[in-house]
Amino acid sequence: MGRIEDYGIDLPNWLQDCIKKIPPRVGQCCPLDSEALLAAAFDFAFQLHEGQFRASGEPYIVHPVAVADLLWDIGSSPSVIAAGFLHDVVEDTDVTPEQLEAYFGIEVRGLVEGVTKLGGIHFTNRTEAQAENLRKMFLAMASDIRVVLVKLADRLHNMRTISSLQSDKQQRIARETREIYAHLANRLGIGRFKWELEDLAFKLLEPDDFREIQQQVSTKRSEREDRLKVTVNLLSDRLRSMDLGNCEISGRPKHLYGIWSKMQRQQKAFHEIFDVAALRILAPSVEACYRALAVVHDTFRPIPGRFKDYIGLPKPNGYQSLHTAVIGRHRPIEVQIRTPEMHRVAEFGIAAHWKYKEGGSPASGDAERFNWLRQLVEWQQEGGNDDHNDYLASIKEDLFDEEVFVFTPKGDVVGLRKGSTAVDFAYRIHSEVGNHCHGTRINDRLCPLSTPLQNGDFVNVLTSKTAHPSLDWLNFVATPTARNRIRQWYKRSHRDETIQRGKELLERELGRNGFDALLSSEAMTRVAERCNLQTTDDLLAALGFGALTLQQVLNRLREEVRLQNLVPDHLETNYDVARSIVTKNELNPSKTSHREGEPIIGIEGLEYRLGGCCSPLPGEAIVGTVALGNHGITIHRQDCSNVSSTPSERRLPVRWNQRTVYESQRFPVQLRIEVIDRVGILKDILMRLSDSGINVSDARVKTAYGKPACIDLRVELKSSSQLSKTVEQIRSMADVLDIARIGLG
Repeated sequence: MGRIEDYGIDLPNWLQDCIKKIPPRVGQCCPLDSEALLAAAFDFAFQLHEGQFRASGEPYIVHPVAVADLLWDIGSSPSVIAAGFLHDVVEDTDVTPEQLEAYFGIEVRGLVEGVTKLGGIHFTNRTEAQAENLRKMFLAMASDIRVVLVKLADRLHNMRTISSLQSDKQQRIARETREIYAHLANRLGIGRFKWELEDLAFKLLEPDDFREIQQQVSTKRSEREDRLKVTVNLLSDRLRSMDLGNCEISGRPKHLYGIWSKMQRQQKAFHEIFDVAALRILAPSVEACYRALAVVHDTFRPIPGRFKDYIGLPKPNGYQSLHTAVIGRHRPIEVQIRTPEMHRVAEFGIAAHWKYKEGGSPASGDAERFNWLRQLVEWQQEGGNDDHNDYLASIKEDLFDEEVFVFTPKGDVVGLRKGSTAVDFAYRIHSEVGNHCHGTRINDRLCPLSTPLQNGDFVNVLTSKTAHPSLDWLNFVATPTARNRIRQWYKRSHRDETIQRGKELLERELGRNGFDALLSSEAMTRVAERCNLQTTDDLLAALGFGALTLQQVLNRLREEVRLQNLVPDHLETNYDVARSIVTKNELNPSKTSHREGEPIIGIEGLEYRLGGCCSPLPGEAIVGTVALGNHGITIHRQDCSNVSSTPSERRLPVRWNQRTVYESQRFPVQLRIEVIDRVGILKDILMRLSDSGINVSDARVKTAYGKPACIDLRVELKSSSQLSKTVEQIRSMADVLDIARIGLG
């Protein structure tokens, strides 16, 4: 271990004590002694990271040591601290998770894997990578919530040492920190991490405002400290006279981002914000907290509407305290009253109060505190909101602090976002409760579903088996969970409706007799494949939606039946037949020479056009058809219904010229998109296409009251693969119900 001194690294005292007990070498099993485990984890990380350096030039081991030290400070368990030492070894060294488990056990392996970024997978952009890494982290948190402790400590040290990175990367990391990780620390009650993460991000994202507030706070510090000292002495004397036991009173400055946020929220200047510092009273018991509150209100005049009892009604993250505001020394001052145990929970969150069973699962009494995480994981496992931008937006929304606390009929407390309604409440209870909700009683009175809930409301949701979500609910629900459940239900139910509609259209034409057998036949499956669809249900849905016409399906079905029952006679070469039919324009010598720049091979020198009925794209199998009269050749997709009705002697074998068509040419394609009708949906789709560099030459929208909107877009694409990506990109948007390719018309 002597080589650590060669790097000039200062190790925390607790780690130096552990190193004294380190075994001669890391064995093939997890050390049972806690100090030996930590020392072995440090030595293992030091050996693996030796020779690696951070962007600042420091040895890489500095980072794992700092992460482990942060975890030690908040009282994490030895397994979590060991994971802090090892959190980068799987990603940055040749060690496998299996080897990690052999050395340190399955618990440490699970924690490290939960923090490790996704590797070996190619992401098309940074947003996709960020979304997928967050998905993985939340799934890992659901099985062991302690994963997030390691991740937050990792992010905090990275923010402390971010100055060595390029400016644009600093901005990106700081924005992600404030939008996601600071709120995540708040949800888990880790105030110490939350405040520092917010201030570090604030310093990078709004540097001028940061310096100004920092200077203002520093300038007024002596005056503020003198004022607080007088108030503390006065309260101390009063509390001692009431015989409340040992009460500790201290002044605390508010963190800079909190001051700036209040200035922005209330549209006030710094000198108009009075509560830049506050008093904290630590009382020995819950009873003493309430008695201390009476002393504070008796000594100073309380400000109406500023009292909050988070002891009787704790926040969802476990936070407990009494909050009040009084007029002290001619200025408002905030006061927090709590027990030492409550203070430890407020500072350290789950590291202070979380009880673990084997594998990091929550104790039965504490699981409700993380109901939001359970619902978040359930939603993403069901495939809700597959689009990465929508997923990130919902994550950011769902991590904001909950502000409304209501009761179930049994008296259980449910925390919701401010502005939530009975529909949000129903989906928070269970998705099926939300899907079958048809009314609500709030405080035993029938109320509209759109009624905003208030603190202390008793909410009873009325359900019915025949009830189902309404698109109108999207206009008033406040939580991402409710919005996405409604959209998911509507997408599923709408698909069922379009399948049934397509089935009825086909059955009406073909007759009921033997219809079910025909649907399950090989011929119908091949018809679906020829229409670029995967299943018969997809075919029926496309027919019901209008992406395919009844005549197109019938033509292809007849041809499939004919091909299965007849062997076609040998025909002359299509190329020779077509040459004998086309007009004399083809004999023009100026047109017979092969032009390498032409996109179609097989019709050199001939007049042609792309069929508007199927709008073929490079990468798709195509065929030329010779039109009667002086109309040249039309290029169709081979599965186009117009091809099946064209005699074989008028078909011409052609193919795309792969050397030229992908370089600069674009081809028109018509898309029909069915969406939930809301303000801005067309703009969102167009922006998504613009971000992908796709030009839109025409856009038309049809709406009908109470029904989905229909958007027809003409886009310019260069290949069938680009079409597939575009369709999937639009289909993944939350409000899109269906999308299909149609003829240009």
